[in-house]
Amino acid sequence: MESARLIQTSLSVFLLLSLSVSFVHCQTTRVGFYSKTCPLAESIVHSTVQTHFQTNPTVVPALLRMHFHDCFVQGCDASVLIDGPNTEKTAPPNLGLRGYEVIDDAKTQLEAKCPGVVSCADILALAARDSVVLTDGPNWPVPTGRRDGRVSLASDTINLPGFTDSVDVQKQKFSDKGLNAQDLVILVGGHTIGTSACQFFMYRLYNFTTTGNGADPSINPSFLPQLQALCPQNGDATRRVGLDTGSENRFDASFFSNLKNGRGVLESDQKLWTDASTNTLVQSFSGIRGLLGLSFYVEFGRSMVKMSNIGVKSGTEGEIRKVCSAIN
Repeated sequence: MESARLIQTSLSVFLLLSLSVSFVHCQTTRVGFYSKTCPLAESIVHSTVQTHFQTNPTVVPALLRMHFHDCFVQGCDASVLIDGPNTEKTAPPNLGLRGYEVIDDAKTQLEAKCPGVVSCADILALAARDSVVLTDGPNWPVPTGRRDGRVSLASDTINLPGFTDSVDVQKQKFSDKGLNAQDLVILVGGHTIGTSACQFFMYRLYNFTTTGNGADPSINPSFLPQLQALCPQNGDATRRVGLDTGSENRFDASFFSNLKNGRGVLESDQKLWTDASTNTLVQSFSGIRGLLGLSFYVEFGRSMVKMSNIGVKSGTEGEIRKVCSAIN
């Protein structure tokens, strides 16, 4: 137990040092942006996420996913939070997003403490980090200073990676946002926590091929019956299944080990192992313990910072919303 604490402490120190370089190139956000204007901003977001987590642990991966979906459309500007017809919320890829109540709760508290100061985009970025920490994942300094966008269009969600995308398509979508293949593999590794509905992978279990047993041949034969039992052919398509079998509530590197063993649930995830261009990266992060496992923790923080700076609005761009679900 003591050695585990020492490793975690050393990791945190290393992570802080390794991330410091990342902040230099970004002029629009910085760590401690609210240190004078709203000193309690980060602690309020953290305590809010923690409170909701205690009553509903599934909100944690939901917040991480929401931040990802926000940044890939219009940049990290909280456009995914806006209500209304034909907004991002109404698009098929976002219909399953959850956790809006956590962001709204934090915003209400922050408006009472520091009206008109903290953006919804920053709340979402902080909440994503805090969610990872609550599942035994890494902690990293989140640069803040984002402003909220005024545009939210369902049609723009075409930029979001899909569960049937080839690795080439996934890499291109990430590249369009300034993210490389390593960022792709690492950020997909966020699937170490959370679940997916059967409807998004059931086709792999029964009608994927016309030969053999009809299942996707990349699925481990010993894993197939488990998935079929969870998602019967005529069963409940909305049933949730862990994306990291055996460890869906804990942030760790076992997700990559599962991919190596043909136990990836989503087709797009499993392809990261079967595709030669990303196979080596999956291999390098597949250690559950030891240096390989720890490197995923460190790199995840770096890639999250990189992603959270996509299309950031600052200065006179955007606004600081009073309510996260509506433009001022």
